[in-house]
Amino acid sequence: MATMSLAAASPLISTPRGLAISTPRGAFPGLRMGGASLTRFLGLAAAVPLPERRGDAAVVRMAKREQELEEIRTMTTEQIEEEVVDLKGELFMLRLKRSARQEFKSSEFGRMRKRIARMLTVKREREIEQGINKRLSRKLDRKWKQSIVVRPPPSLRENKEE
Repeated sequence: MATMSLAAASPLISTPRGLAISTPRGAFPGLRMGGASLTRFLGLAAAVPLPERRGDAAVVRMAKREQELEEIRTMTTEQIEEEVVDLKGELFMLRLKRSARQEFKSSEFGRMRKRIARMLTVKREREIEQGINKRLSRKLDRKWKQSIVVRPPPSLRENKEE
């Protein structure tokens, strides 16, 4: 187990390579680390193998993302538009919770924004397949935004039903 302690203010500081550096008396020398983490700095990392968690997690996240994209692509454009409106309402509710200092998961912000972006990307891909250019797409998007009927997000609807 790695232990960390504040190093005493001494004129000599040992570095991970074992070199001594002189410092001014009043300078803060930083943290001195010992234990297993020190062996990694000394080039003895081969003796202590690190688990390969980073690559595995990336593969899992990518698989989830691909699965989510397939799920979005099976939806109709109208369903995508409804889902975007619901997610934006949920995002608004999260902002309210944050401003009121209530409990919320901060990771939900990024997750919802990314899901909205993926849905709008699929919607735009379909417009490109239909031959709708960027200018017309923005015009249609503006009309769609004006036609949205404001309704409470799904989390509030569930609370009202109970």
